[in-house]
Amino acid sequence: MSRWSWFVVGMVIGVVALVAGGYGFVRAGGVSMETTARPLPFERQVAHLALRASIGNAAAVKDPLALDDDNMLAGAQIYKTHCAVCHGLPGQPPSVISQGMFPPPPQLLQPNAMVTDDPEGVTYWKVTHGIRLSGMPGFGRTLSETQRWQVTMFVGHADELAPAVKDELAREPARPAPAGSTPQ
Repeated sequence: MSRWSWFVVGMVIGVVALVAGGYGFVRAGGVSMETTARPLPFERQVAHLALRASIGNAAAVKDPLALDDDNMLAGAQIYKTHCAVCHGLPGQPPSVISQGMFPPPPQLLQPNAMVTDDPEGVTYWKVTHGIRLSGMPGFGRTLSETQRWQVTMFVGHADELAPAVKDELAREPARPAPAGSTPQ
């Protein structure tokens, strides 16, 4: 056999050994699926890299709705119904549900965690598609395009809420609509 043949055989054996070793590591419990487990080395970096690649050029997409009190109020109502259980309400501690999630969902209406500087197209992408393995569901099939833009607008302008919108957030939370109900 030539040197190149041995090189190719060595590479194939190396790849097979790597795959078999990875499989054995996962099969032996080396990758904990507990939400309380510490992240694996490079887990956050790989997740952020994959998310940025998936989002692509969504940052260039602009909200087609008018920035007005009606859309902000509708966005607040949608947020309370579908998002607050994980992402919280102003001045409220994180919910029991959010405390058990990994990674922990950002408390979007707390002053230190607002996403008002995120491009609206990125927020809309996350609302529409969700984020795999994070607990963030995609609402592309359950909320209308208008509703997804309204909640995007609300989150993007959470640092400048009108009194009527703040009052809506302070009211008793709405209950999520049952699965299969028609979005408005």
